[in-house]
Parts: sequence; structure tokens; C-alpha cells
Amino acid sequence: MFNKRTDKTGYTDNSSAMALPALTDGRKSLKAASMIGDDMVIEGNVSGTGELHLDGIVRGEIKIEHLTIGETGHVEGSVTADTIEIRGRLVGTIFGKSVRLYGTAHVDGDITHEQLSMEPGAFFQGRSVKFQRQGQAFTESVPVTVEKVEI
Repeated sequence: MFNKRTDKTGYTDNSSAMALPALTDGRKSLKAASMIGDDMVIEGNVSGTGELHLDGIVRGEIKIEHLTIGETGHVEGSVTADTIEIRGRLVGTIFGKSVRLYGTAHVDGDITHEQLSMEPGAFFQGRSVKFQRQGQAFTESVPVTVEKVEI
């Protein structure tokens, strides 16, 4: 029923019923977010397009379209993204169009943003600078500098 197939081992394959149709009208196709798990430590820069969910540790620069730092996530360095959601810890600078600090967030550093929201309980120590530039993607318009911080 509903295009279910059973293989030789008796397991049911729902992949054809669950597949999303490809977009053919020029829009981006839907992609799953990339994830860095809580058992990962990355020492270096992370960049790309799309979405990144971080539950592990990154020591370096992150440049992506959409970044979510989970409750166990930790960043030491600068972050540049169109959308940034923080539930974990960040020590460094943030450049983002839309930045949201959830109640479990701990941010120690400056935030340059177009839109900033903070839930009760969020910790933020640094400067908040409102920035507005029209006509360009935010990740392309802001130069990023990284300074080595020793703890």
C-alpha cells in the first residue's frame, strides 16, 4: 500500500513514498541541514552554503547561510551568516542579518546585525551594532577578521 516495497530481508522501503518532488521552476531544491555532532571537535574554518546545525565544538571561523548552535554547541571564533540561532555558547564575533539568542545561549563577543532578538535567560556580553545594507547578501558584504584568542 502507498508504494511500499519489501526487500528480501523483510524490511519495508518507504523511500519512494517519502521522496520529495524535484523543483523544476528554477528554485533551489530542498536540502537537509549539515550537522556537526556533540562528539566532534573541529579546529579550523567551516564554510559553505545552506544550513549547519552545530552540537559539537568549532575553534575557527564559520561562514554559512543559516547556522544553528545547539545547546551543547560551542564556537570559539567569528561567525558570519544570514540567519544565526544560538542555544549554546559562542566566544567571538557575530555578523548576521537575523540573530536570535535563545534562553540557554551564552555569547561573549560583539554582534553586528540587522535584526537581534533575545529570550529571557540568554547571556550576552559585548556590543550590539545594528547594520543595514541593501542589495547584497549579508555573507558577501561583511569582511571577516579572526583574532587568535587564548583561554
